[in-house]
Amino acid sequence: MGKITGFLEIDRQDRKYLPASDRVRNYKEFVIPLTEDALRNQAARCMDCGIPYCHNGCPVNNQIPDWNDLVYRADWEEACRNLHSTNNFPEFTGRICPAPCEASCTLNLTDAPVTIKTIECAIVDRGWKEGWIVPQVPAQKTGKKVAIIGGGPAGLAAAQQLARRGHDVHLFEKNQKAGGLLRYGIPDFKMEKTLIDRRVEQMEAEGVTFHYGVHIGVGKAAKDLLDEFEAVILSGGSEKPRDLPVEGRDLAGVHFAMEFLPQQNRRVSNEPIGQVEPILADGKHVVVIGGGDTGSDCIGTSFRQGAVSVTQLEIMPAPPEKENKLLTWPDWPLKMRTSSSQAEGATRDFAVMTRRILGKDGHVTAVECVRVDEKMQPVEGSEFEIKADLVLLAMGFVHPVHEGMLKELGVELDPRGNVAADTATYKSSIDKVFSAGDMRRGQSLVVWAIREGRQAAREVDLFLMGETRLPR
Repeated sequence: MGKITGFLEIDRQDRKYLPASDRVRNYKEFVIPLTEDALRNQAARCMDCGIPYCHNGCPVNNQIPDWNDLVYRADWEEACRNLHSTNNFPEFTGRICPAPCEASCTLNLTDAPVTIKTIECAIVDRGWKEGWIVPQVPAQKTGKKVAIIGGGPAGLAAAQQLARRGHDVHLFEKNQKAGGLLRYGIPDFKMEKTLIDRRVEQMEAEGVTFHYGVHIGVGKAAKDLLDEFEAVILSGGSEKPRDLPVEGRDLAGVHFAMEFLPQQNRRVSNEPIGQVEPILADGKHVVVIGGGDTGSDCIGTSFRQGAVSVTQLEIMPAPPEKENKLLTWPDWPLKMRTSSSQAEGATRDFAVMTRRILGKDGHVTAVECVRVDEKMQPVEGSEFEIKADLVLLAMGFVHPVHEGMLKELGVELDPRGNVAADTATYKSSIDKVFSAGDMRRGQSLVVWAIREGRQAAREVDLFLMGETRLPR
C-alpha cells in the first residue's frame, strides 16, 4: 500500500501542538494539521506488510491500508467513502482515540508507526470541507420503531445505522444536547462540540428523532418504551464513578471529575450549569487523584481556569519509558505516556496512595499520602502531604447507574454490574431490549462504543426484519 519503498525513504511526521503558553489561554483545539503534501508522504509510508495488524488493533476494523493508499494517490473522496464504511464518526476518533491501530502497525516494531490517526482526521475534515459528507436518507421506510436510550457515541452510531436502514428511530437523552461524555466529559480543547452538532444535524435529516431532557427511568417510565417501540437499545454509558472512601472525603472542595468537567463544557457552550455549586480551579492548588485520560482532562481544564498548581497522583508504579516491542507488539503496550495537558505543567507522582484528606473549617487544605511498594503496601516512613484547595477524583467508573431505568426494567447484570448481553446478539435478559457501549462492556474507548453501536444496530435490524444488510 502507498509507495512500495515509502517506509524506507520517509520518516514519521505527526501533527504538532500550539505552545502550551498559548493554548492554555482558551478552550479551542490546538493541534496543527499537516499539509496535504506531508499527509501524502505519511500515507506513502504504509507498507505492503501482508497481514495488516492495524486491522486487529482498530475496534471498528477500519480499512487502514486502503485509505492510506487512496490518500497517497490523492483520491480523497474515495478515501472518505471508505473510511465511513466502517466508522460513523471518524472526526471523533481522529481526535480523541488513543490509536491502538498505530501500536499494532508493523512499522511500530521500529518505533515509527504510520500516522494513522492523523490521516484519518485529515480525510474526514476534508470530507466535511468539500461537502462529500451528506445525509443518507433511506429510499424506503420499514414501519418499525426503535428507541435508543443514551446519546453517547454508541447510541449515536446505532441510531444512524438504523435510520439509514429505514427504521423510525427515537433517541432519548437526559441532557439538553446529544454526545454523552463526548460533549460533557471531554474538554473542548480536545474536541470542539460543533463536530457533534453537525453530525446531529445530519442524523436528523436522515430521520432520527432526538428527545432531549428526557431521563428514562426518572422522568419517563422505562417500561412505557416497551409498549411504544418494537425494539429498545440501552446505551446509557458507565456513569457510576469509583469513589475514595477515606477520612475527609466529605470536605468541601472534594469532587468527582464528572462533577467538574461538565460544568466547564457547559460554560464554553453557553449552556446553563444548573442548580449546582460552581466548581472552579482559579487561584487554587489542585490535586487530581487518578492517572488516566479523565484525570488528564481535569489537568488541562484546571490550567485554563487559572490553577496555581496541579498535581496528579497515580497509585500504580511509573510505567517503563519504552515497552519491549518483541514481547508486546501488536498489542497495546504499557509505557510512559505524557498527554498534552500533563505537558502544560502538571506534577505527576506514581506509586502514591491517599491516606486521608485534611481540612480546616470544613474545607480541604491538603492531601495526606503515603508511597506504596510493588504489592501496593504502604512504605513505612514515606508519608507526605500535598497542599490542596481542590481535589478531583478521577479514578474511573465502576458500572452504569443501577437506580432508575435498570432497576425498573429488571435487566440481568453481569458480575461487574454492567447490563448482561453478549457480542453475538447484544440482547439483554428482557425481550426486545438490547444493550451496547459502556453500559454493556464497562468503561472503555469511544471507538469501542462506535463499534458496539454499529453491531447492536445490525442485530436489532435482524431481530425486526428477519434479515439484515447492515455491516458488522
